[in-house]
Amino acid sequence: MLHMTNIDPRILALAEKVTAKRARIVIDHIIAHGYVSTEELKEIYGYDHPPRAARDVRENGIPLETFKVLDKQGRKIGAYRFGDPSKIEGHKLAGRQTFSKGLKNKLIEMYGEKCAVSGIPFEGRYLQIDHRIPYEVAGDDAAGENAPDRFMLLSGSAQRQKSWECEKCPNLRGSKDQSVCSSCYWAYPENYTHAATRPIRVLNLGFSGQDVDIYDHLSEESKRTGISIQDLVIQRLKV
Repeated sequence: MLHMTNIDPRILALAEKVTAKRARIVIDHIIAHGYVSTEELKEIYGYDHPPRAARDVRENGIPLETFKVLDKQGRKIGAYRFGDPSKIEGHKLAGRQTFSKGLKNKLIEMYGEKCAVSGIPFEGRYLQIDHRIPYEVAGDDAAGENAPDRFMLLSGSAQRQKSWECEKCPNLRGSKDQSVCSSCYWAYPENYTHAATRPIRVLNLGFSGQDVDIYDHLSEESKRTGISIQDLVIQRLKV
C-alpha cells in the first residue's frame, strides 16, 4: 500500500479539490494502492472504458503515467499512477464544468437539433454537449459558456467515437497543440484537414425514411460479398 507521505504534496493538494465521482474513485485508489489497473477499473468499479476514467483525472490538471502490469491471467494490461508533479497543468485547475440547459438551447438555436458529426436529426434531449477542442488540450480556455462556438452537439454514439479517437490521437498524447485540434474533423467536421492527425476525409451518411431501403440493400450485399458497406459506397462513387 502506498503511504500518502510518498505522494508529492502538490499532487495531493490538487487531488483534494476533485469532487467528480469517477475521477475521485481513480484518485483514491491510486492514493491507497499506488496505481489502478484497467482490470480494476472494470471489475471493481464497473468502468468499461478505463481510459475515459483516467482522462477525468488528467482533465483536473493531475498528471498520470500509463504503464503495464499483469492481470489475473498473467497478460499485460494498462495501469495508471501519478506522474511527474512538474507536469501539473495549471490551465485545468478549474476542472471540467457542468453544462447548463441554456447552453444546449443556444447550440440548438445555432446548429439545429442534429448531431454535428453525423448530421442525423435527434430530439434535443438525446444530444450531448461536447467541447470542440478536448478539455484535456484546451483546459479552462474551453470551459466557459460565453463562447458557444467552442462547443458542439453530438449523439451518444458520436461522442463515444470522438472520445475514443481523441484518446488515441498523437497530439493529445504529446504536445497538445490547440491549432492541431482546430483543424481536426472531430472538432470541426464542417472544415478540417485531418482526423486525429491522419490525412483522411470522412463522409457520414444517415439513412432515414424511404432511404432506409438503400441501406438495407447495401447491408445485404455486404453480407453476401464480404465487402464492407463503406467500400461498397466507394465502389459506387467510382463508377
